[in-house]
Amino acid sequence: MFRRIYLDNSATTPVDPRVVEAMMPYLTEQFGNASSIHYFGQQAKSAVDKARHQVAHLIGSRPNEIVFTSGGTESNNLAIKGILDNSPPNSHIITSAIEHSAVANVCDDLEKHGYRVTLLPVYEDGIVRLEDLKAAITDDTVLISIMTANNEIGTLQPVEEIGKFVKDLRADGRKIWFHTDAVQAAGKVPINVEEIGCDLLSISAHKLYAPKGVGALYIRRGVRLHPQNIGGHQERDRRGGTESVPNIVAFGRACELAAEQMATESSDLRKLRDGLESRVGEMIPDIVFNGDRDRRLPNISNISFRSVEGEGLLINLDMQGIAVSTGSACSSGTLEPSPVIRALGSQTLSSAAGDDDEDRARGAIRFSLGRTNTAADIERLLEVLPTSVENLRKLSPGKTVATK
Repeated sequence: MFRRIYLDNSATTPVDPRVVEAMMPYLTEQFGNASSIHYFGQQAKSAVDKARHQVAHLIGSRPNEIVFTSGGTESNNLAIKGILDNSPPNSHIITSAIEHSAVANVCDDLEKHGYRVTLLPVYEDGIVRLEDLKAAITDDTVLISIMTANNEIGTLQPVEEIGKFVKDLRADGRKIWFHTDAVQAAGKVPINVEEIGCDLLSISAHKLYAPKGVGALYIRRGVRLHPQNIGGHQERDRRGGTESVPNIVAFGRACELAAEQMATESSDLRKLRDGLESRVGEMIPDIVFNGDRDRRLPNISNISFRSVEGEGLLINLDMQGIAVSTGSACSSGTLEPSPVIRALGSQTLSSAAGDDDEDRARGAIRFSLGRTNTAADIERLLEVLPTSVENLRKLSPGKTVATK
């Protein structure tokens, strides 16, 4: 029986044993409701407060600017809808063509309700341009939502430049807010909300070796949001609902570990990823590395294999014990090619002249490395990947591919 290898850490991460250890007491004897005023409740409240400080430290915010949510999707919804609920009808939103569905689908829905949405292009490198953002601003623009790092290709967006631009607009009397989805970036690259200059920032625990079902939204002091979860007075009236104390404690501990280990861990992951890409480039012909090779997260490699259906390659690798993905886990189940890869264009397909963007998008595979991966995992992948690609290409009708 083969050893299973997990290379899909951008979809979710395994829970770190140290995180499990931190949360266990709050699943057993310290079970209080953080809103209760007795001893058990105060135990829980103290644990939540500690976690709030740990999360705030990771992103350079004040603890009272952190609101706990159920995850990245809720954080994005609260940020975007919360701002628009306090804005004039038919307001204008600017976002990018490669946002996660938790932003893209919210904007699509808002457009159906009369809001205007502008999608900024990202070009071949997968990065938005500040000049396009400036050109898109109108008198009705109230919100800019641009992710910190893309979840499929890992490209880092110019969020600090955007933050400075928004600050200058506000200095001129404009009421425009800036939100960034940092779910993929948090814990992998340094994040400081003051340096970014954002008003709202979303993160999620299960991308940080903590359990699923908890996340956070940073809300800059002074920013007014209309709550989307209406209930009790939890989270200072910004998000009703009983706090998931064990998950929040786990989230806090995961953020603490990420802050301690980020530099070393990111360096190690970058070496593994770069080694993988170098070897794949040597062993397999007619491939495209998607997105900018430098301005990206250290753990993501997205490669398009010409004349291969990505879903077929994913299944083939899974049958050999290796887990990868064709894109965002939130989009799995659809047969449509990745909209992120489609947005990149095909200018660099010199080795696949004549192929269109559809072929590139359909053949894209994301390899996302994590804390538990080793050089042996990469070696095992390289043992099976070239043969898997070659066999699938042979099954592709009407296609001819060069060999190395």
